Amino acid sequence: MSVIPYINFLSRWLLFLAALYKTTKTKEKRWGLITIALFINALDVESYILTPLGVSIKPEAYEIASKIPNFLIAGLLFWGGIQLKKERSEFKDVVALGVFAVAAYIWLFLLATEFFEGFKHSFAIKASFPSFVFGVSLIYVGYVLRNYVISKNTLEELFPWGLILLGAINLTYPFIRNIESIAPVAFLLAAVFRLMAAVGALKFVIYPSEIAVFETPKQQKPPGIKGTFIFKSKEDLEKVIPDFFKQNVIMITRNPPKEKVPENTLVYWLTKIEQSSIKSDGKIYPVSPTRIDILIHLLTKNLESGYNAVYMDGFEYLMIENGFESAVKFLFDLKDRVISEGKVIALIIDPRTLTEKQMALLEREFGKRT
Repeated sequence: MSVIPYINFLSRWLLFLAALYKTTKTKEKRWGLITIALFINALDVESYILTPLGVSIKPEAYEIASKIPNFLIAGLLFWGGIQLKKERSEFKDVVALGVFAVAAYIWLFLLATEFFEGFKHSFAIKASFPSFVFGVSLIYVGYVLRNYVISKNTLEELFPWGLILLGAINLTYPFIRNIESIAPVAFLLAAVFRLMAAVGALKFVIYPSEIAVFETPKQQKPPGIKGTFIFKSKEDLEKVIPDFFKQNVIMITRNPPKEKVPENTLVYWLTKIEQSSIKSDGKIYPVSPTRIDILIHLLTKNLESGYNAVYMDGFEYLMIENGFESAVKFLFDLKDRVISEGKVIALIIDPRTLTEKQMALLEREFGKRT
């Protein structure tokens, strides 16, 4: 008797338990969504696994029952991935999930009719859409984990890579499921990829890398000032707001401090140097100027953790690397998050680097420069 179905079944539960541990530890809804998806996957309706376990599904119900979990898992994983990436979903995300839900319902409706029966390769066609969204959702969550959550070049990378490879092999399911010589190999590989992901997830949860993607200030301080300000230089800022840098400050800068960074300050250095090249004091984090999606994620987490002031002097560099529209969209998004938290942001800008129209747009949002 083949042991592959049992290995596959066990790997599903190990991956679920690793995610469950993360959820119980953080109590975050995004991990809860991913954990629920993996729980459903552990109870997947798949005859290759259930039959050796002595579980049988009614033949007339199997065709639809085996596709429902794919849609449920995909929806939960997409939603969880969005939450991991953005902290909060946007209207376009809700629309996309709504369209997906309607498409899933229509597909299940067609499965309940004789719509697909006239096609030559009906099994592959019936399984194509459910397997596609399931595979893509795993790849998407793996991508988000690797680019926004997991520390690179560590054992933790097994987590996202395991999910990405698992998603890729699930894309082949409609074409190889009924090939007896290939299907067992695919199920074994799927088990291996799940075990990879579980090992990486446990490393991520139990022994996280020393370098965190965000920090909590050692001492919580009430914000001394609120609002938005724009200055021509750091010196002008210190003249108008002498105590600005006595707060818990996040610096987004092109030129990191040469002296030791104070305990109340966290520096994001806009540079193309690899992220692994972090200064020995551990308070300066290199961030690529082209990864403003990651930067807004880090800043949001830090504002929530207790930092109450943002200093930024690297807008021109962001503009060069991303274009004015993308850079200003990032800046306004950051400003809105700062204001909603009741905190302060100071933008240092050289007006000579912008057109009059661009400068007027910034001044309209931040106030006249000082």
